[in-house]
Amino acid sequence: MSEHATAPVLTGQPLEGLDEYASVMEVFHASVARFSGKPAFTCMGRTLTYGDIDRLSRQFAAWLQHETDLEPGDRIAIQLPNVLQFPVAVFGALRAGLVVVNTNPLYTEREMAHQFKDSGAKAILILANMAGKLEKVLDRTEIKHVLVTELGDMHGFPKRPLINAVVKHVKKMVPPYKLPTAIPFRDALRKGSGLSHRDVPRGPEDIAALQYTGGTTGQAKGAMLTHRNLVANMLQARAAIGPALKDGAETIIAPLPVYHIYTFTVNCLFMMETGNHSILITNPRDLDNFVKELKGLPFTGFIGLNTLFNALCNRDDFKQLDFSHLKLTISGGMALTKAAAQRWEEITGCPVAEGYGMTETSPIVTFNPIDAIQLGTIGKPVAGTSVKTIDAEGNDLPLGEPGELCVKGPQVMKGYWNLPDETAKALDAEGWIRTGDIAVLQEDGYVRIVDRKKDMIIVSGFNVYPNEIEDVVTGHPDVVEAAAVGVPDDNSGEAIKLFVVSRNRDLDADTLREWCKKELTGYKVPKYVEFRDELPKTNVGKVLRRELRDTQPGGA
Repeated sequence: MSEHATAPVLTGQPLEGLDEYASVMEVFHASVARFSGKPAFTCMGRTLTYGDIDRLSRQFAAWLQHETDLEPGDRIAIQLPNVLQFPVAVFGALRAGLVVVNTNPLYTEREMAHQFKDSGAKAILILANMAGKLEKVLDRTEIKHVLVTELGDMHGFPKRPLINAVVKHVKKMVPPYKLPTAIPFRDALRKGSGLSHRDVPRGPEDIAALQYTGGTTGQAKGAMLTHRNLVANMLQARAAIGPALKDGAETIIAPLPVYHIYTFTVNCLFMMETGNHSILITNPRDLDNFVKELKGLPFTGFIGLNTLFNALCNRDDFKQLDFSHLKLTISGGMALTKAAAQRWEEITGCPVAEGYGMTETSPIVTFNPIDAIQLGTIGKPVAGTSVKTIDAEGNDLPLGEPGELCVKGPQVMKGYWNLPDETAKALDAEGWIRTGDIAVLQEDGYVRIVDRKKDMIIVSGFNVYPNEIEDVVTGHPDVVEAAAVGVPDDNSGEAIKLFVVSRNRDLDADTLREWCKKELTGYKVPKYVEFRDELPKTNVGKVLRRELRDTQPGGA
């Protein structure tokens, strides 16, 4: 940590062990050898051990090497929800020297076409449920090898055909498609089991994954994450979170999408490095079944975000679960409100440790020490990481003054795929990346996010940060969730409009304004209040403030 209270940079502890591993695969091999008989991933009641993941990923790598013309460095898109096929495919692709392109299965045809074309993907593994969309865009891409998998494919008989039949014929979740050259994933594994295989060595600077940003500010960009980036973040997570975990002994609930950088690194990589057991929740929006899956599980960790904590804490069946083993709850992906954190701790007995990261930083930048959580902050920089804040002109700011957060460390991406100009805007010559988030560096070494730069509201010249308003509003006992945006106003330039989901239909705007006046100065009190049944969210659960803002004609 910086020695002087006025120094503009906060730096984490030194990062140890980074030079021990040249690639993600070297970490993988160390883990599968050490934890071979331990459970690695469970989904819908089926468990694969580390030995299973080793064997199945080897089979997939062998198929890729013998049955395709793919070369090391070629890109393979993996478009799957949280299913057991995901880790098998990711580690198999990396063993074959390929670059993984994580693809959101909820993408529209337009978004799929952009990502596949932009990445130059030559192969894809896709869930049958989305194959109809692929059929419509395939001729606009360079994809030559298509693998299709069904939801129950990693299960045994008779559960596999039963799950697949229900999904296809009862729930009607697989629209018809024609992909005549597509190979069933199970066939590829079967064929690969009889083929020889040798891992393709990769170096620290080789790209391991193209991780596309959410695209909420325009067209999604592919962050080039190298093997060094991902290994660094695994080791940084171990240094920050590891003291709360015992290697090979934890059961961690993973409800957030594993193709998203947050869960990809924490569950697919870091939990693999520590030999722990991830429970993949395929559809966390189905809260009934989600809570049923948790029943009777002695889970010790939970990886979530604010909206999910809120949704679960509002359920009586969730409150009745056994939380006696739970010792680690991690929040990321969006701002954690104090109300959600306090409610979670009241119900589960486990405090929430909030961290911060972004796609471009693999993603973890800061994390709250488990034994010294400071609610309302994103914690301290992880090992090997420096953070600072700058003003609009790019000048370094002193501690305590809000400015744009910048990050430097071995987890910072190589750049944006095929976008040198965008890379130059985000990354400077010294390796600092601008995050687009407004933060305050505290003198005690903790960092507090004030807001997204683009979400800041300017009321009569005063900067207003939506997070602060939302934190106050969600403290009201009748409020489930809230979002604040700026709308045009003739008098003040912008006015604050608040969108609220309430559990009490009698709650009104005046009551909420009075509540806000107790905690917020006058210009921060919302001028407009609109009650809604739900707020628009990304697939990860972030509230889409931009969508709320864009639907406003000009005020109330």
